[in-house]
Formats: sequence, structure tokens, C-alpha cells
Amino acid sequence: MNFSTFSNKYIERLQDHLKSHPPKWRLLDADSSVILLTSLLVGIGAGLGAVLFRRLIDWLHNFAYSDIAGLLTEWYPLHLILIPAIGGAIVGPLVYYFAREAKGHGVPEVMEALELRGGKIRPRVVVVKSLASSVCIASGGSVGREGPIAQIGSALGSFVGQVLKLSEEHVRTLVACGAAGGIAATFNAPIAGAVFALEVLLRRFGSVYFGAVVISAVTADVIAHYFEGDSRTFSTPEYTLQSPWELLLYTLMGFIAALASVGFSRLLYFSEDIWNSIRVPEPVKPLLGGILLGLLGIVSYQIDGFPRVFGVGYETIENTLFSQLTLQVTFGLLLLKLLATTLTLGSGGSGGIFAPSLFMGAMLGASFGQIAHNLFPEIVAPSGAYALVGMAAFFGGAAHAPITAILILFEMTGDYQIILPLMLSTVLSTIVSRNLSPDSIYTLKLKRRGVELSQETQAIDLMQGVTAEIAMNRDTDAVPSDMSLVELMSTFSSTHYNALPVVQNENELLGLITINELDQVRSKGSLESKTIADILSINNPATILPHQPVWMALQHLEAQGEGCVPVVSESGKNILYGVLRRIDIIRAYNKAVSKRAQDQHHNEILNIRKLNQSGLAEVTLHANSPNVGKRVKELHLGGDALIVSVRRAGKLRIVRGETILHAGDHVTIFAERPKSEFLENYLNGTLEDTELPEKTLVFHREVEIPPESSIDGKKIRDLDLPEDCVLVKIIRNREIILPRGNTLLHVGDIVEIFGMKDKLAEAEKHLSS
Repeated sequence: MNFSTFSNKYIERLQDHLKSHPPKWRLLDADSSVILLTSLLVGIGAGLGAVLFRRLIDWLHNFAYSDIAGLLTEWYPLHLILIPAIGGAIVGPLVYYFAREAKGHGVPEVMEALELRGGKIRPRVVVVKSLASSVCIASGGSVGREGPIAQIGSALGSFVGQVLKLSEEHVRTLVACGAAGGIAATFNAPIAGAVFALEVLLRRFGSVYFGAVVISAVTADVIAHYFEGDSRTFSTPEYTLQSPWELLLYTLMGFIAALASVGFSRLLYFSEDIWNSIRVPEPVKPLLGGILLGLLGIVSYQIDGFPRVFGVGYETIENTLFSQLTLQVTFGLLLLKLLATTLTLGSGGSGGIFAPSLFMGAMLGASFGQIAHNLFPEIVAPSGAYALVGMAAFFGGAAHAPITAILILFEMTGDYQIILPLMLSTVLSTIVSRNLSPDSIYTLKLKRRGVELSQETQAIDLMQGVTAEIAMNRDTDAVPSDMSLVELMSTFSSTHYNALPVVQNENELLGLITINELDQVRSKGSLESKTIADILSINNPATILPHQPVWMALQHLEAQGEGCVPVVSESGKNILYGVLRRIDIIRAYNKAVSKRAQDQHHNEILNIRKLNQSGLAEVTLHANSPNVGKRVKELHLGGDALIVSVRRAGKLRIVRGETILHAGDHVTIFAERPKSEFLENYLNGTLEDTELPEKTLVFHREVEIPPESSIDGKKIRDLDLPEDCVLVKIIRNREIILPRGNTLLHVGDIVEIFGMKDKLAEAEKHLSS
């Protein structure tokens, strides 16, 4: 008996036991429990994977450019050609013979798996992508590690979902969880990691399982903190907006970043076309690319003999953020990095485009900033500020992901002072790039393969409606100012927080005490006889009022360096109400997204074209109804009525025959208008099923779309159904989809139509033609 058969056998036994011995009480239903536990597991795996991947890159890099390069000192600088060539010679066969999905930057492959294969990714991708990308980056390939980590995490999530035999919807969610965890662990940016998975991979914010993505991102970030420490990707000076006139310059830079990012996308795939046209074996192409990359590295700017355009280039980016490079160097590196990245990926290398985008954005911004500063020195900030904004604007334009770009730059640097020009340039760059090229650098790769992804445009102001009072944690764990430092050490140990509010008179806020302050005192001597008041240094912490929106806390979140913002009363007496930490901000995003998803569904279902004699009715199931606890298939609604959906505890549930009705459920029914009142009475037990009207005007029928049908690929709004027929449900791959106007139909879909009896045949003929 192999491991898979053994594990499946005992998983099935456990499921049967839980079904036959249901607990008398529970906090979560079965689906929520599965998603919670699996997303936690995937988050742990993604965090550990990110740590191991980074350390593998560091070890291989040191081996290549310390040990091997040390043996080739007599042939300097030929090692700059030899090492990338050796890297390419390893990467080519590894990818070609074991997992071709590992070629390139990875994210489009994850999107394709989500769209076409229900999130299924081969487990071997984890190993092959890890080895190929680490060798490519360590040997000097001009690519990033973020895309590979996202793909590795996604493959891990897919593996967990497939081993546990979860539904396609759950597998897709775990794929997104893996990507979110990888990005969060790489950049120390859990919010941006979660938003990246939703904005780029799933391409929607209305995901029912947004909470799972958040759990995975936070878990992976905690794992990375444990092994790598709590350090930001980039340290930056504190830049501010020097003058309102400067916004005009940032606007202009946003347009330039859009042009540059679109140019990068086009040049990247033009390079792929050139390499595809070269008639040499595929495994050999990365070797040739490595040789050309080495020649480029020899003529490039270098740091201690290592070309700046090799690898991820974070050290060079940080130089630009501190305005340490000249205009000639930054502009030259912009062009050289563009060539190096297109050479590496075009020839078949393995790595992401995230870091190269940040690098080119920083060089573009620094070049623009230096020119602007020379022209208007009195009103223009140093070039480092423009480099910072340029990073987000370039990536936002390339990936069509402005929210991810803004959040990730904020979380990587912690600099809120420059947030206004950052948002302005990034949004403008994204808008312009979308007009120039409807496809992002990710979706363009899929489009070239013939994979068209459905585009959902949603204008979502996620956080505007969520106030601090709703999102804050009322359990503040506040400590009194006269608490001894020995007791404080015990409190930090039990709460696992890095900062705690300090109060007097039970709830009057005095300041914040951090674990770093305590460690400094402990390193100097004994903690005995000392209290918090003796070492308290943050006496006037940044605060937020209960009525203010949560997004305002972003400007204070990192003010103390510990990520804790007290929420105080509006009376001006500094009475502590609660606290906002990073996890509270993420939970607030979750609440906002869930509410928007519910509102969107409600609007969509009300916009379904109504029949002359039929429509939608919503019935609330009373607690004393005899139908509470029954399965939907046990109800006797008649052939002219159909339960479309159930909303329970604020969450939308798709109805199946096995769905059990609960007290308080809001049941949406599609039926004849004259019958809807009878159905409400029937569901709530005041009417027997024998008393329901027997006259039937409308019926429902299932139709499968056959091969070669002209309906394949059409949007529902474009169908020419008879006036008295409406499409109410789609079954695809054994999953139920609620139809929307822009929902695409595909061959093999089973669609349920509802309408007048004499019109159903006409509708069936139209769907089958």
C-alpha cells in the first residue's frame, strides 16, 4: 500500500466519523474548518519555502562568486561569462526535461492553472522551480525571486488541495494562499501579499475565501520573521512632498513610467520570439543567454567586481533611494537592466519580473528626479524620493496592479510621508498602460498562448466604510505605568506583541512601551526595582479616533516602528478604547471585501431579466418552521419553482440538493409571482404542500452545451433567448455558478433555464445550435 492510498483511506475514515458523530456545538462549519486549517498549513509551508529558497540562493551565489570565481582570478573577468553560462547549462535541461512550467517568471503559469485546470499544479514544480530559479539568480540571471516563490507557494497549495481531495473552488483558494504567503514572506508584507493574490491571480476582490488568503499571508510572514528577523527590504530616508507644484512632476513621471513599463512588456516577449526563432535545442538556449548576459555584465557598472545588473539588484536600488548614484549611472543601468532581463527570460531562464520591475522603476525615477532637481532645486525633493515612487509606478504599469504596488512599497519601506505622490503616479501609470495595452505583462504571456482570461473591472473602495471602532481590538493588553519590568517581560512573553499601550488610572493612555526598550534595559543590568515609568520613552504616541476610517491608521501604523496604533476617545482625554495592529487592518480588509461581495451578488440577482409571469422572491426561514433541518431535495416546491441561493449569517451559499436549511436562512426563490406568497407560507410551515396551486405556467429545464456550439465563449448578455425564458444557473465541472451578464459560457456547461413551457424548446434549440 503506497502513501497516497494509506493517507486517503484514513482521511475518508475521519470524514465518515465526523459525519456520523456530529459535535453538539461548534464554532465553525465543516467548510470553514477545512479552509482555516489548510490555509494555515499552506502558509507555514510557503513561509518555510521562502526561507529555504532565499538561503539556497545565497549559498549558491557565494559558491559561484567566491569559491569558483576565486579559482579563476587569473582569467578575470572571464568568470563573469563562465558562471552565467554554467547556470544556463543547468537551468535549461532541468526545466525542459522535468517541468516546463518552471520556465519564465511563473505567475502566468499560476493564472493559467487557476483558469483552465481548477488550480491543479504538478507537485514536481515545487522542486524544479526552486532549483532552476535559485541557480539562475545565483549565477547572475537578471530576474527576481518573488515570482518563483509565488509559484512555489501556489504549487504547494495545489498539492495540499489535491491530496485532501478538496473541491476545485477550495484548491483555487489554496493556490492563492500559497502565492500570498510567498510574497508576504519575501517582502515582509502580509497585506500586499494577500492583495497580490486577489488582484493579480484571482483578479477579483469579492472572494468568499479572502480570509484564507489573509491567514496564509500572515502565517508565512511570521515564519519568515522567525528565521530572517524583522527587517525591511529597503531602508530609506524620510522623504516628504517639498511643494504642491511637485505633484505635477510626479504626474509627468507617472506617464513616463507607463510608457516604459509597456515598452518593457513588449520587449520581453519580442525577445522570446527572437529566441524561439533560433534553431538550436531548447535546453541549450539558456546557456547561450548566459554567455550574452556575461558579456553585458563585463561592460556594465559593478560593485566590487560584481555587475549591478546581475541578480535581484536590491543593493543598487537602495543606493538610488539614498540618491547616491549619478544621472549617467542611473540612466545607463535602466537600459542595461532592460537588456539583461529580456536576455535572461527570453532565452529560457527561470525567475520573476517583480525585482527587475522595481529596479528599472527606481532607475527611471532617480533619473527623472535628478533632472527635475537640477531644473527646480528649491521645490523638488532629492532623486531618491522619485526613485521610490518610480518603483511602484513602473510595477503598477507593468502588472496592472496599482493596489499591490502601492501597498508593497509602503510595507517594504514604511515611509508614509511620500504616499500621496506614490498613489498619484502609480494610478496614472496603471490607467495609461491599460489604455496602451489592455493586457498586463502577466496576461499578455497567456494571450500569446491563446488563453483569454475574463476581465472583471471592479471599482472597490475597500476601506472607506470601515471605521476604527469596527476594526479595533478592544482587548488592548494595556499595562499600568507602575508595573515592574519583571512583570512586563512576562506580559510580552504571554501576548507575543512587540508593543503595548501604557495607561494610568486604568484607561488613560500615557504612551507605548516596546519590547526593544525592555531588551535594551535588560542588556545593561538587572530589571529588579524598575518600573515601566522609569524607561517609558514614547509618551505621545500617534493615535486614531473611533469614527475615523481604518485606512487613516496607515499613516501611523509604523510611526513607532512597532505597528501598534491606539484608538482613543473623542473627548480629548486620551481614554484608551482599543488598538489597531497590522492583523486588525487585514481583518478590516476582509470585512470590507465580504460586504462588497454580498452587495454585488444582491445587485446581480435583482438585475436578472424577469419573466412576464415570474420573478425572484426572498423568504426568511423562521425558527419554528418544520422545514428547518430538511434538505432542499426533500421540499415539494413543484416544477415551476426553483431555490436559487441561500444567504446564511451574511454569507452566500450555492444551493444543492443536499443543502440543509437552517433557521434564519434567507432563501431566494425563482417562481411564478402568484405562487411566491404560497411558497413563503409553505416554507414557514403555515401551509401544507397539498395546498400549493397546481396550475403551472413556467418550468425549468437543464441543457448541456454541445461541442462546436456557437454559444461557446459567448457572454450571457449576448444570448438571444426568448422573452419568456431566463438562464438561472450554470453547472461547470460539477460546480454551480450564478450567472452574471458578463459570464462566459463554454462547451460542456449544463445551464438551467426557467420559462414558459412553450418557449423552453425554442430556448433549448438556441443554446444547442
